[in-house]
Amino acid sequence: MTLDVPAPSAAALRQRWTAEVWIVLGLSLGQSALYSVVSIVARLTALTPLGEQSTALNVSRSPRPYVDLTYQLLGIAFALVPVALALYLLSADGRSAVRRIGLDGRRPGRDLAVGVGLAALIGLPGLGLYAFGRAIGITVDVQASGLDALWWTVPVLVLSALQNALLEEVVAVGYLMERLDSLRWSPVLMVAASALLRGSYHLYQGFGPFVGNAVMGVVFAEYYRRRRRVMPLVVAHTVLDVVAFVGYALVPAEWRSALGLS
Repeated sequence: MTLDVPAPSAAALRQRWTAEVWIVLGLSLGQSALYSVVSIVARLTALTPLGEQSTALNVSRSPRPYVDLTYQLLGIAFALVPVALALYLLSADGRSAVRRIGLDGRRPGRDLAVGVGLAALIGLPGLGLYAFGRAIGITVDVQASGLDALWWTVPVLVLSALQNALLEEVVAVGYLMERLDSLRWSPVLMVAASALLRGSYHLYQGFGPFVGNAVMGVVFAEYYRRRRRVMPLVVAHTVLDVVAFVGYALVPAEWRSALGLS
């Protein structure tokens, strides 16, 4: 015996997609954005000026190396769960979510070239904006890697860079743009929402990174809107983070000081 279940109405689908977006963001980057807003308020109301404060990325979680390694790998793995959720939800209609948002390997050479080009386009001005923000006191001192120099440090930093790229580009660009398009948002509002989300979860680093990441968000969201491929964005983001995380320790101390890096 089969039951004829009526197809959901357009209004019901829009309500479901809206709730779905809030749930996905609440489990991932939206949550980070709220914490980041609280963090910047706390920093601004502290006795120490914003420009004299600091934050550390990729920090050690245990003084015991193999315990620390285990924590690092678990953190990376669980941070990718929202990515899996977003892809699963996008495939609910039977279409491959990986192909739908262009996260596949159909164009490796082109995706690599475009990704490296986008990384150069974003990275160099971003470094200058960070240095300018440090100089005028609106950006905190960001220490890109707080891990000790161990045999697994570089591989973990590379994996962390890839995890950041997948989480941010799949959720904040691919998934969000697809869902907002289904909700019939205008292209301008879709790009703005994606860009503001990206900027907001970097607010804990200060206003310079907020502006820089929002601009990056406009470029990446507009590229996705036109090309419907997220893989070049993942490549670009991975390159940027690998340079920041791994290259940080390789920059001479006097250069870091001149750039406003600690």
